[in-house]
This record gives sequence, C-alpha cells and structure tokens, in this order.
Amino acid sequence: MGIPVTYQAILIASIFLLLAFGVERLGRTAGIPSAILLIATGLAGKPVLASFGLALEGIGAAVPIVGTLGLILIVLEGALDIKLRRDRLRAASSGFLMAFGGLVSCAALFTLVAYLALDLTLHQSAVLAVPFAVISSTIAIPSSGFLPPWGREFVIYESSFSDILGVLVFFSLLNSDGTLGGALMGLIGGGVLSLFLAVICAVGLVLILMRIDGHIRFTPLLAGLFGLYAAGKLMHLSPLILVLLFGLMLNNPGLIVRLRPFRGWLDEQYETTLEEFKLLILELTFAVRGFFFILLGYWTDLMELVSLESWLSALLVLAVVYGSRYVMLRVSRFDLLVPLTCIAPRGLITVLLFLAAKEAVSLPHFLYGTVMLVVLVSATMITVGRYRLAAADAATASSRGQPSEST
Repeated sequence: MGIPVTYQAILIASIFLLLAFGVERLGRTAGIPSAILLIATGLAGKPVLASFGLALEGIGAAVPIVGTLGLILIVLEGALDIKLRRDRLRAASSGFLMAFGGLVSCAALFTLVAYLALDLTLHQSAVLAVPFAVISSTIAIPSSGFLPPWGREFVIYESSFSDILGVLVFFSLLNSDGTLGGALMGLIGGGVLSLFLAVICAVGLVLILMRIDGHIRFTPLLAGLFGLYAAGKLMHLSPLILVLLFGLMLNNPGLIVRLRPFRGWLDEQYETTLEEFKLLILELTFAVRGFFFILLGYWTDLMELVSLESWLSALLVLAVVYGSRYVMLRVSRFDLLVPLTCIAPRGLITVLLFLAAKEAVSLPHFLYGTVMLVVLVSATMITVGRYRLAAADAATASSRGQPSEST
C-alpha cells in the first residue's frame, strides 16, 4: 500500500524545513550563501525522493507563489533593520542611484544582445532583458552580513530599489503596446500611482499595529499586506514600494506620530510589539525562503545546466553584470570596491520575472539553463567578495602589527 498523498506532503515539507535549517547553519559557518546550498539540496533531493517512490506534483505552479511570498518577506525583513536618520540619507540615495544605473545599463546591453542573437523584436528583447538586470534582494540582503554596517545598509537599499524598479519597468514593458511612448507612460503613471497608494496603505497598516490588541495581532496585518501586494500586482503597479515603506515606518514610527492627527498614538508597548513582529517575520522568511530555493532546485532539469548554449549565454550575462558594476562603483569612488562588486546576485526576482516573460514571449529552451547558471554563479560570487574582504582586513591588521582574526 502506498503512502497517502496527504502524509507524503507533510513528510516532504517537514524534511525540507529541517534540511533548510541545517543548510542555513552550514552556509553561515562555511561563509557560503545558503541559496547555493539550498538549490543544490533540491537538485540532489529529486533522485533521492524518487528512490523512495515519493514525488512532488505541481512544482511549476508552486515556485512562483512561494517565491512571491519570499520576496515580500525578505524586503520587509530588510526594511525592519533600517533606522532612518539624516546621516543615512547618503546610503539611501547611493543605493537608489546604483540600482537605477545598474538596471538601465544591464537592461540596455542585454536588450541589444537578445535583439541581435535571437529571433525577437526589440520590445520582446527588452522584456527578456529586464529579469537578468535586477539584483535579487532575497540573496543580497541575507548574504551581506559580513560587510560593515554602512555596507549592509547600502546593499539593503540598492537591492530593494533594484527589485522595485525592475518590477515596475518589466510590467510597464510587458503591458505596453510595444512602443517607447507606451512603456514610458506606463512607467511614469505606474510609478507615481504606486508611490501614492503605498504611502496611504503603509500608514494605515502601521496605525493598525499601533492600536491593535489581543492575542491575534499579526496574522490580520500580514493578510492585509499580502492582499494589498496582490491587488497592486493585478493593477500592474510596483507594490514592493508598499512593503519597503511599511517596514521603514514600522521601525521608524516617528515618521507618523509627528503628524498632528496621530500624536499620542504610540504607547509604551509598541517597542515590545515591534520586536515580537520582527521575530515572526524572521521565522517566516527563513521557512519561505528555504522552501523556494529547495523547490527551485528540485524543479530544475539537470540537462539544461550542461548545455553549451546555456553556459555561453550565462557567461555573457555575468560579464556584463560585473563589468558594468565594477565601473560604476569605481567611478563613484566607493570603499570596499571588490566586495561590493561581487554582491550583485540574481535570484528569486529574476526567476519570477523570467517565468512571466516566457508566458508572453516564445523563448529558446536553453535560456532556462541560463537563468539557473546565472543565479548559481552570481550567488557564488558573494563568497568571493567575503574572502577578499577577509584577506584585506588581515593584510591591514598585519601592516599595523596586529594579529588578524584568523590567527
């Protein structure tokens, strides 16, 4: 007698969560981005589950859903770490400019290459290019812990803005009539409307948290956030702005209580409530993120990763990504040039946008392998940045006659 489907699902979900926990710890100890290990776990898990007669059905439909939830939670978790002060405006502005410059330069080059190399129109080439031009906050933010505080803050801003701008540009192109004017109208109108609605909704959600009491507080709040995000997507807006503003306002309630109608709304229990909410988001982010990358690995066809066309196109994408990023950081005179250059991962957002692109554009099959190779290699580059920073710190300590941490 076979195992009932219900218990198969429970067993597999439990195994995945335990594996995700172990892999996260291993990655943290070894200094390897956990996304790489989680994807590898999914790749290895497929034949293992098959040997026990277990199989996951409907993965193609589950990956985008789990990925979207993970994207929301990771951007929210990153925003909840940011305290807004005047001395941090530079990090926000620098993050925005780098995100904008990186998105535009990479998307333009990828569009040109796709137009010349593939049988696509210029509009279709641009739709395909944007997913590869977006930095993934789901990998960048959790992997930036080895940087000094200002560097981590810059990565949070840059990757979050990159996600927001990428989603806005992508759907403006996808839903346009194929002309530059149509795309610009969608981009400008959608951007202004997204920001306006995000401010209103974020303020409303924060005020609810300030006043809500009882044992059930966070579930309705998260349901409202997820619902507003979904509504924004259905309206072809960029609701990640809402997620970012919501997290910033939660962690910086002074932005709201300074307004006359809301003075006195903040009570002495707010900080305790906020800490409890942060812990909940941390736990949920771990679970959803772990599920996504394991499912992504399970869903991937190994044959797509050994295609010569996939490797050549992936290497071209990576060369453009890191070459353009190095030039922009160098021109901007950033400290930690090499480590920051290495933190430009493609991940969850790239996969989600690529899946949306393939529904609208007929794409060569080898591009599926290209996406996964770009995700894996760009995540691995973060480890290179980590070791380069550690080596630089050791050299600096040695030149000052101080023992390095590794001695």
